[in-house]
Amino acid sequence: MRMPALFLSAFCALSALSALPAAAQTYKTPEALLKALYSYDTSKTAENAPSLYSPFFSDQLNARFQDDADTTEPGDSGTIDFDPVISGQDGAATDVDVGQPIVLDDTAEVEVTFKNSEPVTLYYTLVKEHGGWKVDDIANQQGEYPWSLSALFDGAQ
Repeated sequence: MRMPALFLSAFCALSALSALPAAAQTYKTPEALLKALYSYDTSKTAENAPSLYSPFFSDQLNARFQDDADTTEPGDSGTIDFDPVISGQDGAATDVDVGQPIVLDDTAEVEVTFKNSEPVTLYYTLVKEHGGWKVDDIANQQGEYPWSLSALFDGAQ
């Protein structure tokens, strides 16, 4: 009688472990994070994630996306109504070039250039978190309407 109970307990424990979410990828360098970000298939992101890029975003940035989603009326678009990684609503980033990061302790600044029907330059602020690098802000300082995610979220409050 003990054997079936032991087997059942082991089976339940293994089932519970397999139900846990997979551990997030840890990126040891800013370049590795950004290269992975620009090759990421957003259909792999959990449906209830705050952003399509949540696996790459810092806790703080994910919290800002979640707070925005929580305060947005159903059917309305949130504060960020475009894809910040391609700096637009449509298209794709091609010819991506990740610049040399400027690292100071647990933060880094990196310039990323690419084409999305026209040349785009984005500036990433990264933070070291949970043993790897994460995106903490994205900014586009060019064009008629420069933006950063933090400034857009701050303006929405």
